[in-house]
Amino acid sequence: MWPYAVAALLALFLLRRWHRERQTVPRLSEKHVLITGCDSGFGNRLARQLDARGLRVLAACLTHTGAEQLRAATSDRLQTVLLDVTSSKSIADVTAWVREPHPIPSAGLWGLVNNAGIAIPSAPNEWLSKEDFVKVLDVNLVGLVEVTLSLLPLLRRARGRVVNVASVMGRVSCFGGGYCISKYGVEAFSDSLRRELRPFGVQVSIIEPGGFQTGMTDPAPLVKGLVRLWERLPAETQAAYGRRYLEKCDSRLSLVTDAATHALLSRCPRSRYAAGWDARLIFLPLSYCPAWLSDTILGFFLPVPASGTP
Repeated sequence: MWPYAVAALLALFLLRRWHRERQTVPRLSEKHVLITGCDSGFGNRLARQLDARGLRVLAACLTHTGAEQLRAATSDRLQTVLLDVTSSKSIADVTAWVREPHPIPSAGLWGLVNNAGIAIPSAPNEWLSKEDFVKVLDVNLVGLVEVTLSLLPLLRRARGRVVNVASVMGRVSCFGGGYCISKYGVEAFSDSLRRELRPFGVQVSIIEPGGFQTGMTDPAPLVKGLVRLWERLPAETQAAYGRRYLEKCDSRLSLVTDAATHALLSRCPRSRYAAGWDARLIFLPLSYCPAWLSDTILGFFLPVPASGTP
């Protein structure tokens, strides 16, 4: 008898959760959301998606071209602003602009989506310099932290939402360079921020995409970057890895933007959203496996150096 009772309770729990998550916050037309990295990829699509839902989108772009193209494809509600997340002055200027009575009202900023990020340079760690790591960390982690801290008073005033785009690479590090390190940092920062802001009514969510084809993962610049890194390596290191090592992702961006939209608009957002079948079925399960098992499984898919030992 008790198995049926447990099954019934579980079904009721899942039904209640499904019902709660389908309820959205009211007065969407009064909500202001700032999104970073809107030139292309997730940020661009999310800006269009939220604009279509009637929200007041503040789209932060790195380039004038990206801002102009986005304005041309959206309604008059959407406003663009230039933002370089590696520049403290640029962040301060955007914060001052957001604080003005226009574009946001005295109620504050409802949502912040930290989407801006880069993946290049990514390569075996031995191929990289300190500057290569810093370049990625400045955008993906340090810039994200500074933007968030600058806007927290406005988010707290609105009892709003922070959505940080991390990655499943923030759970399972599959390649060298600053990208995976930065995403582990985003996970840690988001966890601490969520607990700190809970008493203020601000909710923090993490999006963990799997492998998606965006401007950041365009294979052409990735390959060119690897070749440049390879050419600057000492001959001894080139021989250890071998030329074959050098020679040896999903376009459905809506899976990620739908998760971000739910985190912003649902009355009961989740703390984490896994986006993509590879994130749900491969990388998240791997993150809970013992190190020896995850290393063995990933070893079947990673390139093998010409000589694994000196």
